[in-house]
Amino acid sequence: MKSPLLSLPGAVPAEGRDEGVAAHYGDLFREQRALADGNGFVDLSHRGVITVTGDDRLGWLHLLITQHVSDLAPNQATEALILSANGHIEHAMYLVDDGTTVWMHVEPDTQGDLIAYLESMKFFYRVEVADRTGDIAVVHLPAGSIAKTPDGAAVRETPQGRDLFLPRADLEAYAAAHGPAAGILAYEALRVEGHRPRVGFETDHRTIPHELGWIGGAVHLQKGCYRGQETVARVHNLGKPPRRLVFLHLDGSEVHLPGHGTPVRLAADGQEGRQLGFITTSARHHELGPIALALVKRNVAVDAELLAGDTAAAQETVVEP
Repeated sequence: MKSPLLSLPGAVPAEGRDEGVAAHYGDLFREQRALADGNGFVDLSHRGVITVTGDDRLGWLHLLITQHVSDLAPNQATEALILSANGHIEHAMYLVDDGTTVWMHVEPDTQGDLIAYLESMKFFYRVEVADRTGDIAVVHLPAGSIAKTPDGAAVRETPQGRDLFLPRADLEAYAAAHGPAAGILAYEALRVEGHRPRVGFETDHRTIPHELGWIGGAVHLQKGCYRGQETVARVHNLGKPPRRLVFLHLDGSEVHLPGHGTPVRLAADGQEGRQLGFITTSARHHELGPIALALVKRNVAVDAELLAGDTAAAQETVVEP
């Protein structure tokens, strides 16, 4: 959905998966610094919004997702995954229960597939699943923000800040009262700095949660009974994931950032060397310069110098080999 905040001064539309909101409002680094200081907000109104209501909502979701939510306390934020039968990541869900309704936001344009799966698993449970993307918008307030939460809005509060579920009709009025607005590129740069994975960026068709550090965060190891749980338990108890997420400091002299899917190789082998992974997300950070997340083979040495395309890259460990 196209955000009305694209009409704000300086707004430059985002492209690709984040189409529909602003990439930036004219000054990427100023917007990043504002968020890092706890000021402003990010328009995430392109993300899908789903609600689950009914007396059985938490117990029912507990059976389907990777997170322990049967006793989830009201207003306690959590996140969870939906896995395939083989344990590959299909959806990431960012949830909160307000006491009567589970609110969640998901990747843009994925809510239809997720709702179809949830509807297929309702059986006799007393639950109702609804797509609220058309009337509810997500707004992110950074950690440290003192902006007041509008009355009646559901809130996910995490160490990274607050996600508000606002009536879409109130989005422009909220922006006027709580600016400055920051674009999705500033939000993404801070996400990369924080090593936080995102479905569709850090994942491909065979990604399992262990590769991205989602075990313990989005995946609770003391529960079963969800699709893909056998793979999660087997890898955790008996083996290692085939790949691991790394954080990269990129050569700042390069003009262009390596895009999603750019091959990663050992610097010692040059651009003709064997591909060992790929760039998942790259960004320009207001303090760190060009940075990226990448998914590489587990056996790549943690101190190895890498090449992202033709760009030199020094790695930091996110997921231990």
